[in-house]
Amino acid sequence: MRKVRNAVLYAALALGANLVPGQAAWSGAPNLAQVSALRQGDMRKLEFHTAPRPVPDIAFQDAAGAPHRLSDYRGRYLVVNFWATWCAPCRKEMPTLDRLQAQMGGAKLQVLPIATIRNRLPAIQRFYKEDGIKRLPILIDPKAELARRMGVMGLPVTVIVNPDGQEIARLIGEANWSGPDARAVLGALIGPGGDDAGDDAGDGAAAGDAD
Repeated sequence: MRKVRNAVLYAALALGANLVPGQAAWSGAPNLAQVSALRQGDMRKLEFHTAPRPVPDIAFQDAAGAPHRLSDYRGRYLVVNFWATWCAPCRKEMPTLDRLQAQMGGAKLQVLPIATIRNRLPAIQRFYKEDGIKRLPILIDPKAELARRMGVMGLPVTVIVNPDGQEIARLIGEANWSGPDARAVLGALIGPGGDDAGDDAGDGAAAGDAD
């Protein structure tokens, strides 16, 4: 029995020794150091953490008031964008997040824009309609509790969450999320087949929220 326990222990240690710092232990996890090396343009502002960080399981809500949590989306990479209707850089980058969802959203990746800090639903709906945001859900952090617990000090802030529900990277400020620089980094994270959903994946949910 002791030999069996030792064999299991050595196997676990060997597995851990092969992990790159900051790399999660789920099957098929990418080498984050290699992904980080791909950063160009706006993505140079995307800072990968040396180790994954836990994400608070705090509820936010959709346009109908139904609760959601980041843990609801386990199994996918999340591009979580904290924004506000009164934030000019947020409004400028939102169409690029909408296009990113069209380009790469699906079973492996989901863009989640979470409006925080003084946002009224009618203003969000009006912005979505005026700017043609069709593929993204309306999500609201009404008391900014999730933003505070995640250390969001200004807007916009975009957080990358891995399929295990851990924060692995963060970008502070505005970025072009639908350009080739962002697609190269996110494509390396999610691997082949990450853009198989296309336009149809996000249209239904977003259209229902924005009506």
